[in-house]
Amino acid sequence: MKTSLFITCAVTGAGDTAANHPDLPITPRQIAEAAIDAAKAGAAVAHIHVRDPETGKAARDVALYREVVERIRDADTDVIINLTAGMGGDLVLGSGETPLPPNAAQTDMIGPTERLAHVAELLPEICTLDCGTMNFSLGDYIMVNTPSILREMARQVQALGVRPELEVFDTGHLVFAKQMLKEGLLDAPLMIQLCMGVPYGAPNDVLTLQAMINALPDCIYSMFSLGRFQLPYVGLAPMVGANIRVGLEDNLYLSRGKLASNAQLVERAATILTAMNVEIMGPQAVRDMLKLTKRG
Repeated sequence: MKTSLFITCAVTGAGDTAANHPDLPITPRQIAEAAIDAAKAGAAVAHIHVRDPETGKAARDVALYREVVERIRDADTDVIINLTAGMGGDLVLGSGETPLPPNAAQTDMIGPTERLAHVAELLPEICTLDCGTMNFSLGDYIMVNTPSILREMARQVQALGVRPELEVFDTGHLVFAKQMLKEGLLDAPLMIQLCMGVPYGAPNDVLTLQAMINALPDCIYSMFSLGRFQLPYVGLAPMVGANIRVGLEDNLYLSRGKLASNAQLVERAATILTAMNVEIMGPQAVRDMLKLTKRG
């Protein structure tokens, strides 16, 4: 059993969830404040997406990331900044017998350098790196991460001195993560996030989770699941050797019918872990373990 672990809080995500939660962080100020509040509640890492302040839709504007990061760095509460690099790989095909041309209004496909523009400018301690392509959620949306795209993103992140958090949604993604490690595109200690229960990736049942853990290379790993499974996964984490992620990106509720804040989800996770006699690691301990470089 793992006796100490760290909590990541994913504060807003990119999903179409703003209409379902009146207090979902949307503006840069709200996102930064949510990250700071989560850190005060016990999160060592804040995983950051940004949203269009006017519409609440997912965005990838570098200026929005800049404001969020500057607000967090100017705060008197320490937290490790983890920026998503997953935006810009969205392909929405036509349906049925006419997959081409893609749906231009919903497709957002850009190259590795543009996908990493905010990482290159702001130099967070961690950024995400999705490890494969998959049919994602509903409709004809494909999350596109080809081998050449991922190799180039890995090269650039490595050159920047930022630690990639490898997002593994299924077993094939884990195979490619090992391949990038073999090719020298990833540095130790390897950091992996097991993303469970995301349609149509690995289901969140315990046997699938254990099979993925059994296939991991030498690494430090975290895990999460969606919706009502988020908090049960907190209790499971120390028993399978994992760190844990909670937050409104993956789950909007503290209990049935009761909407949560990010800080409340972190507090609930901390309560569960403390009751299991698990030490919750602070930001500096995590930096030391992952060999992170704090900037700003």
